[in-house]
Amino acid sequence: MTSTAPITGSIPLPSSAEGSSTSSVDNSGRNRLVIALMLAATFVVFLNETSLVVAIPGIMEDLNIQPSTAQWLSTSFMLTMAVVIPITGFLIQRFTTRSIFIAAMSLFTAGTLLGAIAPTFVLLIVGRVVQASGTAIMLPLLMTTVMTLVPPATRGKTMGNVSIVMSMAPAVGPTVAGLVLAVFDWRWVFIVMIPISVTALVLGITKVRNVTDPRKVSIDILSVILSAIAFSGLIYGLSSLGESASGDVLIAPAIPIAAGAVSLVLFIIRQLALQKTDRALLDLRTFAAPGFAVSISLMMIMMAALFGTIILLPMFTQDVLGLEPILSGLLVLPGSLVMGVLGPIVGRLYDKVGPRPLMIPGAIVVSASLWSFTMLSETSSPFMVVAIHIPMSIGLAFMFTPLFTSALGALKPHLYSHGSATIGTVQQLAGAAGTALFIALLTVQSVALAADESSETHALAGGVQLAFMAGGIISLFAIVLTFFVKRNSTETAPSDAPIAH
Repeated sequence: MTSTAPITGSIPLPSSAEGSSTSSVDNSGRNRLVIALMLAATFVVFLNETSLVVAIPGIMEDLNIQPSTAQWLSTSFMLTMAVVIPITGFLIQRFTTRSIFIAAMSLFTAGTLLGAIAPTFVLLIVGRVVQASGTAIMLPLLMTTVMTLVPPATRGKTMGNVSIVMSMAPAVGPTVAGLVLAVFDWRWVFIVMIPISVTALVLGITKVRNVTDPRKVSIDILSVILSAIAFSGLIYGLSSLGESASGDVLIAPAIPIAAGAVSLVLFIIRQLALQKTDRALLDLRTFAAPGFAVSISLMMIMMAALFGTIILLPMFTQDVLGLEPILSGLLVLPGSLVMGVLGPIVGRLYDKVGPRPLMIPGAIVVSASLWSFTMLSETSSPFMVVAIHIPMSIGLAFMFTPLFTSALGALKPHLYSHGSATIGTVQQLAGAAGTALFIALLTVQSVALAADESSETHALAGGVQLAFMAGGIISLFAIVLTFFVKRNSTETAPSDAPIAH
């Protein structure tokens, strides 16, 4: 590829015809509208990543499929996200904000409609893949737009809203679906989303204006192939670890994990070579930026804890405590809502005090909550789950907003799109890894206890305890890493200054 601009101009910056968001008061309203629409749309599409989990029993009965087949409703979504997200860095540079938004919401709407009317499981899977293609584009587009339009000194507040999308939407998805399924059948999990997604699409067509200048770039096909094999292989392999622990798996997880790992190494080598001429699909110079690698590492730990908890708590409350799915979902709703409410508040605090005064106590609270979950047993009260989950949600809220803001804020503007794509990819990998770790340990321990003639509920409770203990151990590393997160030089952080020395 022959770039039409030097590397410092490779990010699509605010259009000169319309003015920069930081220099023209006239454009502030337009910029706020664009970001608000993207936030709402991204929340809706990310809600679907986990919402269908509680509908799987109804789908299995209606379409006459086995559990091993039904799990592809979640796996296909994650695999598609893993394949598409690394390409978004190219898409954001090549096309306008408006066209990408319209394409993403069109894909999501079409996939949702197909899922609602799908007469067969194959078409339902196709609908999920199309849905995921649109979802994968939205988050990197949102993050890149925020970093481009919002001044560094006030990014925390806006990134607090972004954290709601990344953390609250997946957490609240099963609860929303549970409420829908209490009245309607599984197709309504798709149907209720159609008017919302159509509204977002229409608003995007009529209200979203181009806020960036795209440039002509080419895409390296070999990089696309390598990234697809690498990230889909790793996520599929990790997602299969839990099934492998119980012996219910078609392909040994080691095979896709090994293929993914080898492809990832080749992908990294390819990107290191291509980025010298500004041709990388996913520019890895993001990791050379001070603080980005630390923030990404922390993000992986927190996302693994979040997704592991999302998958584990419903299993505990339903299979051990014997609660109905709707009550199980309502137990985690208060924590999810608290996380959402705190997002913008933590963002404002970040703008004033910087990351470490927020992240250090946040990491400690998350770690304490994970260790507290190890005390759950078959005699525990459901209110104990709520009492632990709410503080954990508060701790995560104090982690995610500073992490997103400091990670992307550490980058130069021409790397914003690549940094956003990296964060989206890490979210999927960490979610799969956290789910795999928690489920594998749960399965191994419960099988071992059951072999000792323990009751089924006691064995499952023991598995839950072991899984959360592993999460607690990993969280200790997160506490240490928070001390190495620094505020970026473009922001003012008086409270961080003494710590930096």
